[in-house]
Amino acid sequence: MASRGRRGGASAREDEPRRDDQAEQQAPAPRGPVLPPLPPVDYGVFMQGLVQAMQTQAHTQEALKAQLKAQVD
Repeated sequence: MASRGRRGGASAREDEPRRDDQAEQQAPAPRGPVLPPLPPVDYGVFMQGLVQAMQTQAHTQEALKAQLKAQVD
């Protein structure tokens, strides 16, 4: 009777990786269109655009501050 609890102990541990493998194999295929890979990013161009956007924002902010100051005065 004492050996009854040990019967499936080792085999259950051996089965666990197989269950994981089966779960991965049975995963459903993705639905919808398969998109092509994204083109490579040119970080130099990205940074130039980012700097330009920040400069534009700063100029806009200054112009709005000047407008507000002119209205108050």
